[in-house]
This record gives sequence, C-alpha cells and structure tokens, in this order.
Amino acid sequence: MKLLLASQSPRRKELLSSLGFDFEIVKIDCEEIVPENIKVGEAAAYLSELKANAFRELFNDEVLLTADTVVAIDNQFLGKPKDEDDAKKMLKILSGKTHQVYTGITIKTINKTFTETDVANVEFDEITDDEIEYYIQNYKPFDKAGSYGIQEWLGMAKIKRVEGSFYTIMGLPTHLVYKILKKI
Repeated sequence: MKLLLASQSPRRKELLSSLGFDFEIVKIDCEEIVPENIKVGEAAAYLSELKANAFRELFNDEVLLTADTVVAIDNQFLGKPKDEDDAKKMLKILSGKTHQVYTGITIKTINKTFTETDVANVEFDEITDDEIEYYIQNYKPFDKAGSYGIQEWLGMAKIKRVEGSFYTIMGLPTHLVYKILKKI
C-alpha cells in the first residue's frame, strides 16, 4: 500500500509520521468553496471530500488521505485569516468563549471512499490586545483556521479547557485515521 497525504500542513505530516505510517506528500489544486447552505458540522468533511475528488485517478496500490479543519463559533465559520487585521478580529471573537473545531478526513482507494468528521470544543480564557499582538507577531498564524495553533504559545497560555481530541484541533484526528487505515 502506498499512502499519499494531500496536505502541505507540517502538523499533519508530523502527526501521520508519528502514527508510524510511511507516506508521500502530493499536491491537489482545488478551490475550497463551501456552499452557503451547508451546516457548520458538515463543512470540514465536505472540503476534505472535495479535495479527494479533485485528485487524479488512483492506482490499485494507492490510498489517498485528505483533511480539512474548520473553526466555528455561534454557527459562524472562522477560516484562515486573510491578513493581520483578520487574525486579530478572529482572536477577539474567540477570547473568553468556547468554540468548536471540526476536522474532516477522507481516505480514498481505487474503489472505496471513507469520510468522517471529528469535533472538539475549545474554551479560551480572555485574551488581551497585547497578547493577540504578541502571538500574531511571533507565531504568524496565517495558515491556521481560526488564527491559532493549539500547540503554540496561545494554546499553552490561553486555552482553559478542551473537550475532545487534541489532534483533531491540530488538524488530523489521528484515532480516526488509524482506525480506517487499519481496516484497509
């Protein structure tokens, strides 16, 4: 079996490697547009499957893994920030509140597709403007949904409580990936 990871995320590469899998990184060019009428809890799986379906035809011995992470609060999506101001705005919205992190995965073979979503609740302590400024300047969270990484300073200093998988919040629900790959 030749495992293909369609992600440029260093976190996903690290997590899949830590699970003990050998894999090759592949690139998928796909416009990630979520339909307006989609439910918040279905968006990550939708995007993950969209990426998988945009990849070339698979060969018999290939397995493709795609993933997407969506941060949501009060049924509002917080994607990757466009710029510094957008990141500040998102972190102010998350400050002192609980939000959800959904990560959808799609694992595809030549004749089967498995798509699942995991969700975790994350509760932030209050985050001051100075702390937001410090985090953005030092950690540049522009490639992260919701403008933060749980494994970075903001996660360590300001997350009060997590309900669900830490790895789902990092961008790859490792328990689901392992379960499905073990089946295959």
